[in-house]
Amino acid sequence: MAFNDLLKQVGGVGRFQKIQVLLVIFPFLLMASHNTLQNFTAAIPTHHCRPPANTNLSKDGELEAWLPRNRKGRPESCLRFTFPQQGPPFPNGTETNSTGVTEPCTDGWIYDNSTFPSTIVTEWDLVCSHRALRQLAQSLYMVGVLLGAMVFGSLSDRLGRQKVLTLNYLQTAVSGTCAAFAPNFSIYCVFRLLSGMSLSGIVLNSMTLNVEWMPIHTRAFVGTLMGYTYSMGQFLLAGIAYAVPHWRHLQLLVSLPFFAFFIYSWFFIESARWHASSGRLDLTLRALQRVAWINGKQEEGAKLSMEVLRASLQKELTMGKSQASATELLRCSALRRLFLCLSMLWFATSFAYYGLVMDLQGFGVSIYLIQVIFGAVDLPAKLVGFLVINYLGRRPAQMASLLLAGICILLNGVVPQDQYIVRTSFAVLGKGCLASSFNCIFLYTGELYPTMIRQTGLGMGSTTARVGSIMSPLVSMTSELYSSLPLFIYGAVPVAASTATALLPETLGQPLPDTVQDIESRRKGNRNRLQQEQQKQMVPLQASAGEKNGL
Repeated sequence: MAFNDLLKQVGGVGRFQKIQVLLVIFPFLLMASHNTLQNFTAAIPTHHCRPPANTNLSKDGELEAWLPRNRKGRPESCLRFTFPQQGPPFPNGTETNSTGVTEPCTDGWIYDNSTFPSTIVTEWDLVCSHRALRQLAQSLYMVGVLLGAMVFGSLSDRLGRQKVLTLNYLQTAVSGTCAAFAPNFSIYCVFRLLSGMSLSGIVLNSMTLNVEWMPIHTRAFVGTLMGYTYSMGQFLLAGIAYAVPHWRHLQLLVSLPFFAFFIYSWFFIESARWHASSGRLDLTLRALQRVAWINGKQEEGAKLSMEVLRASLQKELTMGKSQASATELLRCSALRRLFLCLSMLWFATSFAYYGLVMDLQGFGVSIYLIQVIFGAVDLPAKLVGFLVINYLGRRPAQMASLLLAGICILLNGVVPQDQYIVRTSFAVLGKGCLASSFNCIFLYTGELYPTMIRQTGLGMGSTTARVGSIMSPLVSMTSELYSSLPLFIYGAVPVAASTATALLPETLGQPLPDTVQDIESRRKGNRNRLQQEQQKQMVPLQASAGEKNGL
């Protein structure tokens, strides 16, 4: 009896699975709020230099006399005249300016607070010579996500999914709340980094805990449901950010609910599959019997015993705990192949995804509207992805989503800059494909790695994804060389990475592997089936050749 049969014996998709899966997925509503929060908390309002302190701004034209104009006739954001320029303004606003000597904004800036009354940019003047600090805050958040994937992925393989998930909820609540009260930019960055770490652990452990408690035929549905919940969170973020424009209040509002998640997570039941893989058969039996009781299968749960589990879970009990080491991913040839291919897919998906979603102000439309559009496109994209995942397989779904996303982004690079609607449409389509790719890669990775190293493998995959998200802002700086160059890079990477799926096995309808031997057996099984099919095709050919020779 395999573990999947044990799950069916204690109720399959029963009351327990429905309740725990929903409670684990619910915090995903706020995952998007934290991942893309700086689109709103670090928005850059229109700004210009503040005149010297002794300037009388009550006089007509006094402020304009200090402000040089750019080619579009708008005030320069980072320069002012050393002395006010007198005289009537010229139509294009350039001739008067050309005669004045300019200097940096030594007395600060004046911001347009009509849309964003308070952001970290306006509070700490992260503009002009300090504008790189704004990107630094987001990059440090992504560094935290990377560290969280490395730390909490392997930690949960040792301590358990439920314990680490509970810790992650508490860390997110505390660090997010502290970030809302940060007295300066440095402390704000520290707490954002800690938030990134814990949120990464939440994603990894939520996916694994759900997958390991669900039967084979429901895993794709659960993965898609988690993806849809994340997409709904994007709508939620747009509404919350519009209703609460002050950055400190917004930061606090999306962090406090994690205290509630921390409290109810104590009632989660630890993965019985993880207990078995850790050699704790007594805890495995207790967890399965508890689930059977919740599902109304008390009689079936009573039939389970240590002897039954020992006979059914021989592979899990013989697995060495040393397999949980991340170095095993490179030491073992079967795992190394998976790790290298999946790393390419994780990196490309995250690299292109954050290249698009973290530049909402660059589309020339309302930032709240584009946030809603980016969330809306996920709904049909993930539905199509779910159908492909469930009926055609994980491998074609992963390849198609990355390939189509790359093509959309590349096409966006050749469209003229002034065609905002066409460029936004291609960007939205590309983002939808990348969201579908994220949905697939989480499920696909969890199904490819064996149990004792599954969380470590997910953590390493998420680590490579964070490397991609950290590199995305750096690539956007290449627009100074050529405006469309970042789009060509963002599009080429997923197109190239999509070819790696050809080297991965299909997992549709397959049981979760428990050992490295299961992976090798799967490869040998596929190879043997291929040889048998070739032999079947060769038999009639040999017979026909014999008939031609008169035999």
